[in-house]
Amino acid sequence: MSTSDITVKRQGAITQLRFNRPAKRNAITVEMYAALADALEAAETDGTVVVIFSGAGPGFTAGNDLADFVANRPEGEDAPVFRFLRAIASSTRILIAAVQGRAIGVGTTMLLHCDFVLAEHSAELRMPFTDLALVPEAASSLLVPRLVGHQRAASLLMLGEAVPAARACEYGLINQVVADGTVLDEAEKLAARLLEKPRSAILATKKLMKSPVTDVAGRMAEEGAAFSAQLQTPELASIIANFFAARAKVA
Repeated sequence: MSTSDITVKRQGAITQLRFNRPAKRNAITVEMYAALADALEAAETDGTVVVIFSGAGPGFTAGNDLADFVANRPEGEDAPVFRFLRAIASSTRILIAAVQGRAIGVGTTMLLHCDFVLAEHSAELRMPFTDLALVPEAASSLLVPRLVGHQRAASLLMLGEAVPAARACEYGLINQVVADGTVLDEAEKLAARLLEKPRSAILATKKLMKSPVTDVAGRMAEEGAAFSAQLQTPELASIIANFFAARAKVA
């Protein structure tokens, strides 16, 4: 499914997904969730390595469009919102979020599943679920306490307190605060840096970091298997050949 409210731009190994509904503060509808899920699912097989999320206008997203939510309440695991949340949580691609202005509700919880989150200095995160008589989603009740501790998480999830970008960075919710008006440019620069590295290695590293195996011996075994697989890649062979060729020139 596609919609003009989500723009999908593919350039080489980068796919950009943009909330494109600025007149409604990029509030997300059922059709938008479906388009996002479709795009993330396609990115698994179309050669995409990096996905960049961004928002048009002054804000990232206001979260659910409440009128649309009331008219199309999500029921069942195939509801578009749940498809999107599963797709972003299970994505094997490198996910970058470029946040400006406000990121409300799912606009914040989706960031927990991104590998890199860049936010402008004036950006603000907020998860006001209890204000709507709702509860956290996207595993935020698990991930936020892990990141910030129970007491801070209580303020964020029970009180729905807003978190300015600088504090969100201190908490570990985002990677970097950048100057206002620059976040998408900085996200694109970051994507370019990532793509300079052997792609099989960065994707394998993400897979290891997202592994459900938590015991040391089990994780070491997974790393060993991944390391052995990387030894067979053309990328490693090329890097080693170039290394010895450069040494031969110096000698």
